[in-house]
Amino acid sequence: MAVETKFVVVRKGVEKMTFASKKEADAHDKLLDMADAFTDWLLQSEMGMDETQAENLGLYLAEQKETVQHILRTNKLPDPAVVADKTESDAADAKKIRAVKAA
Repeated sequence: MAVETKFVVVRKGVEKMTFASKKEADAHDKLLDMADAFTDWLLQSEMGMDETQAENLGLYLAEQKETVQHILRTNKLPDPAVVADKTESDAADAKKIRAVKAA
């Protein structure tokens, strides 16, 4: 009989995702913490967003953390070639995560 270790990210009592490694689970949990912080900040703003819009934008900003940091540092968009390389790498990582989640 095989023994498998799985790491599950749980938010507000709901299982969000399952990972094969603690490192991946911790990274996803950190991303969700950042998204929550962005969401709270957006809801406190005077932009008049509803909660769903704020959550979607908060998650997007957290997922695009490197691009946001680059823009804040340089006042410019990152080079599209660098973004494309990062996107391809993230897509490969996402396939691994989905495979673990399905298992």
